[in-house]
Amino acid sequence: MSKVKNWQLGREVEYPYDESRPKRQWAIIFDLNKCIACQTCTLACKTTWTSGKGQEYMFWNNVETKPWGGYPLAWDLRILEKLGRQDWGKNGEYLGKTLIEAAPPTERVLHYAPTDEDWMYPNVGEDDCAGAPVDSGGHVQKLPHDEWMFYLPRTCAHCTYPACLAACPRKAIYKREEDGIVLIDQSRCKGYGECVRACPYKKSMYNPYTRTSEKCVGCYPAVEEGIQPQCVVNCIGKIRVMGFINPPWKAREDNPIDYLVHKKKIALPYYPQLGLEPNIYYIPPIHADPEYLHQMFGPRVDDAIQAYKQLVDDPVAAGLLCLMGSSDRILHRFAVEKGVAIGYDADGAEIVRVPVTEAIYERSAFDAGRGAARHNTP
Repeated sequence: MSKVKNWQLGREVEYPYDESRPKRQWAIIFDLNKCIACQTCTLACKTTWTSGKGQEYMFWNNVETKPWGGYPLAWDLRILEKLGRQDWGKNGEYLGKTLIEAAPPTERVLHYAPTDEDWMYPNVGEDDCAGAPVDSGGHVQKLPHDEWMFYLPRTCAHCTYPACLAACPRKAIYKREEDGIVLIDQSRCKGYGECVRACPYKKSMYNPYTRTSEKCVGCYPAVEEGIQPQCVVNCIGKIRVMGFINPPWKAREDNPIDYLVHKKKIALPYYPQLGLEPNIYYIPPIHADPEYLHQMFGPRVDDAIQAYKQLVDDPVAAGLLCLMGSSDRILHRFAVEKGVAIGYDADGAEIVRVPVTEAIYERSAFDAGRGAARHNTP
């Protein structure tokens, strides 16, 4: 085993291969305070990538309801139970074992294998609330709530240290140097299913028709053309932004992903204790149970929520959130000037600009010039 640097855990971790970070690392940030579980992202991905034979059950992108939902069933509970204690130090360093470090001698990754039945309920738990029934007006009395739920959209995390890659005996899985996207070479895959068992997020899936494993491809044909993935550009709530993240020692403040993850520290990886350095990041929901959020996002979740609540007084961060979902192009750089947020492509050309605060126009109920009364019109 090699020792590789995992900045999310604040220490080195074990991995079967030497550290080799790509030139650029694909990443997505989700604002969980804005997701409404409309499933538009799910259908956009489904109709683009998994409409073929053997893919009927495959949702490379899915939206599940926490704390009760999961696809496949209870995927996170099962792997967390197998991993055991997950303690964090006072300085935010992870003290427990990762999936690689906790693996038995005969395996490379601690894992479990979902059954066919586990894949049968993609929306189990949808809109189920933890706690007692919500009384009228109870949702505005305090934060966080005693009664809570939130939606968790998920794709492949294109991890820096992928468990699927570590477990594949055929070396059919590889991580692209140019963008960090993790792919399966279909000509080498023999359908052993080791990647399906090893991926803790269960985003590698077996196709019984082709007898190979398949997974989210990060919409790499679009990314190569400077376009964000289908799940991002079709998001109705504008909760997502895809870009390229740098490790903290190379972070740039004008990089949208770096800014939210490293500078403002409001976007966190989910289940970082698994040790794979996933490249999906979430702005945690401000209303949910703190202990649950600590388990999912780690010890910095309280600080992230407080920083998010203060964005109303931060025109730069607020401007960046306004850019989310405002263009189908990948934002490589951003700036906020005089109340306007501007996004730039890889060559520095402007691709989008939006106001940080929308203008408000008040119109009288009666238009004297037209002799007409306005009623319920824009």
